[in-house]
Amino acid sequence: MDTTVDLDTTVGLRERKKAATRQALHEAALGLAIEHGLERLTVEAIADAASVSRRTFSNYFANKEEAIFHGHRARLRAIVDLLRAQPEDVPVRNALFEAARAFSAELDGLDPALVAQRRLVRGHPSLVVHQVAAHSAVERELADELASRMPADDPEAALRARVLSAAFLTTLRAATQHWIENPDRPLSDVLLSALRHVAG
Repeated sequence: MDTTVDLDTTVGLRERKKAATRQALHEAALGLAIEHGLERLTVEAIADAASVSRRTFSNYFANKEEAIFHGHRARLRAIVDLLRAQPEDVPVRNALFEAARAFSAELDGLDPALVAQRRLVRGHPSLVVHQVAAHSAVERELADELASRMPADDPEAALRARVLSAAFLTTLRAATQHWIENPDRPLSDVLLSALRHVAG
């Protein structure tokens, strides 16, 4: 009997269950915040809606705001994964454009959760802090990946990677917001047009 296969299966199942619980908590938090208002939203209500305990909630999220922004952070992290999937010999900017193209293609068609989250943030300015925190965490990951693709002897690599990462995520946010407000063409077209404006 191959115990390695059994262990891999068990670990894989456990991770899928964790991901499902995390997603259920996120959806409950976002849905309840929209339905009842952020001020009335409690961790207990989120846990009840997701059919888990208060303790289980704490194993996944530090607070209700973190639960609300889980989907946002996951979407941003997907960009880093898409960039990592690009061949190493592709120039940095080209790799970033291709990652953006793949990312936006997956989002084409208005995602109700994305729209709901944007409206929630507009209605509750206090959530901007948590949105920025989500961006900052992913910005560092993206910068690290970009820096790893730059020449090792480039003394400005770390700085260039940080600036490029910040500019890219800011452009993504602005393009996505524009697309939500003007969904007359695919997000991929809007995002790539916005990136070309930044690239000059």
